[in-house]
Amino acid sequence: MEIIINGQSKEIPEQFSVQLLLSSLFPGPQVKGIAVAINQSVIPGSEWATRLLHSNDQVMLIKATQGG
Repeated sequence: MEIIINGQSKEIPEQFSVQLLLSSLFPGPQVKGIAVAINQSVIPGSEWATRLLHSNDQVMLIKATQGG
């Protein structure tokens, strides 16, 4: 199925959770400093494992950066 991530189309499998999406985009032991919104609603980190994505969902990913 197709979703939109930060304005870019991406094909993902059915039954794909936010956690699986983040793991595929940001490989590594732990994802930190990421905020996720789906269809303009913020999804808390506690729901990432159970929140399934649906066709045509508009996903916004914001990664915090350090600087000054």
